Amino acid sequence: MLKQFFIICSGADTDLLKTSSIGEQNKYAGIGATIFFTAVLAFIASSYALYTIFDSLFTSIGFGLVWGLLIFNLDRFIVSTIKKRGSFFNQLFQATPRLILALIIAIVISKPLELKIFEKEINQVLLIEKNAMTLQNQDDIALQFLPKETELKQKITALKTNIDTKEAEVTALYNTYITEAEGTSGSNKLGKGPVYKEKRDKHDTALAELQLLKTESKDKVAIIETELLLLKTKYDSQIVNTQLIIDGFDGLMARVTALNTLPWLPSFFIFLLFLAIETSPIIAKLLSPKGEYDFKLEDQETAIKTIVEQRVQERKLSVKADFKINDKIYTDLSEDDELYQYKHKNARALLQLQADAFYKQQQKAL
Repeated sequence: MLKQFFIICSGADTDLLKTSSIGEQNKYAGIGATIFFTAVLAFIASSYALYTIFDSLFTSIGFGLVWGLLIFNLDRFIVSTIKKRGSFFNQLFQATPRLILALIIAIVISKPLELKIFEKEINQVLLIEKNAMTLQNQDDIALQFLPKETELKQKITALKTNIDTKEAEVTALYNTYITEAEGTSGSNKLGKGPVYKEKRDKHDTALAELQLLKTESKDKVAIIETELLLLKTKYDSQIVNTQLIIDGFDGLMARVTALNTLPWLPSFFIFLLFLAIETSPIIAKLLSPKGEYDFKLEDQETAIKTIVEQRVQERKLSVKADFKINDKIYTDLSEDDELYQYKHKNARALLQLQADAFYKQQQKAL
């Protein structure tokens, strides 16, 4: 049962192969088994590759099954169309397009499995790339908010500078009226005279202005700090939203790119393995000697070809003979005097009728 299934997979004529030896049947069963297991590997590889894209088990299995059946049909077609006829180089030339197609299929099958085999190493490469992207993303977003943040902080600094300047002015006025009272500066008179009072009033006025300035600056600083807090919230929110995109940076293209950064030799050997598997049915059929099945198949196909060619040639000869017979018949008829007199009489009558009809039309016109 299993042997018959693999023979069907090989694309061979099952009815014709039943009449061949056991060795021939085993050879094609082996070719069919290779085609079948290549399709199974294609199904596994494509399912994994599609799972990294859709992240859905049932979707990836469904599409993977379709892809596996497509590869199975292609391999079966490739092997079944190679005929063991002519010289080896003629067969090789015939198989060259099929070998190229097998090469493409091997690449397509091996790449997803390489991604699975080197998954841990690829994850490490992706982690390094994600960390670098995270830092770069934070810097890029910070550049968007930096001008506004700098402007707000400069406003706070300006307000504090104004307070410091006013405090220095108040302190200076305080020292002025104190030294005036002590008689160590100004009028150099000890006591609280008119000059002292004037300087004390200036100090009190400046002190009141300082208190008002502090109150107004405090309110302004509170508003600016609220804006800074809102700006920080927007920054954090944008960091979180963009980080989700960075965390999802593990699709098929990203993994293939990460795989290409790894040493190429292990991937190359895996590719060679699948290339050998994919081309083995073709190579086996090319290298194997012409067997009983090949002779029977050639006999069957050439017999049909001969019959068709004979029928085509017979039709050509029949048409050619028919043309010759017709030519001879019409040549003989052209020399028959009785037929000539008959057609001459009818033509004469027809011309007379045409002349009478023309004469009547001319009379009506007059």
